[in-house]
Amino acid sequence: MLKIKEAIIVEGRYDKIKLSGLIDAPVIETNGFRIFKDREKQNLIRQIAKTRGILVFTDSDGAGFVIRNFLKGAVPEGQIKHCYIPQVKGKEKRKPQKSKEGLLGVEGVTDEMIINAVKKSGATIIGEKATAQSKITKADLYSLGLTGTENSSKLRLALLKKLDMPSYLSTNAMLTALNCLYSFEELKELLEKL
Repeated sequence: MLKIKEAIIVEGRYDKIKLSGLIDAPVIETNGFRIFKDREKQNLIRQIAKTRGILVFTDSDGAGFVIRNFLKGAVPEGQIKHCYIPQVKGKEKRKPQKSKEGLLGVEGVTDEMIINAVKKSGATIIGEKATAQSKITKADLYSLGLTGTENSSKLRLALLKKLDMPSYLSTNAMLTALNCLYSFEELKELLEKL
C-alpha cells in the first residue's frame, strides 16, 4: 500500500472505496457537483489543504475536469496537487451502460494505473525519497511549438490524443497534466515521435 501525506479528493463513494484499498491517506468525496453548493465541504477541504495538502483525483471526463477546476480555484496553489488517470474507453462493471463519454473513471481503471498516476503527480510519498524533476513551463511549450505558432493547436491535439488525454484541455490544464506525468525530456521525445 502506498502511503502519502496529502489527503485525496475524489468525486464519489466508489472512487473512495477503490483508492482506500491502494493508498494509505484520507479520502474525501465531493459528491460530484454537490461540492459547488456545499460550503461546509469546501471549508473542510480548504482546512485539510492548509494542514497537509490535497491531491485531486477526479475522472478524466468533462465532469471530472469541471470539479477539478472548481477546486483549483477554491484552494491556494501551493496546497493542491493534481493526479490524472489516462482516458480509457470502457464501462465500469457495476454500471449497466457506459458513461456519457464512454470512459472509465477512477473506480474503473487498473490498480497499476492509479499507483503510477499518484507517483507521477508529485504527491509526497512517505517512505520514498523524492526525485526532483524540473517543471515544464509555458516557455517550454512555446519552444516545442505547442503554443504561439500557426500549427500549435493541431500539434497540441495530436499530443493529447497520443497521450490519451482529453482533447478539450486548455493550454494551462494540459501544462498541469504534463507536469504530473512527464519530464521536459520525455515530452520532447514524445513530440519527436509525432
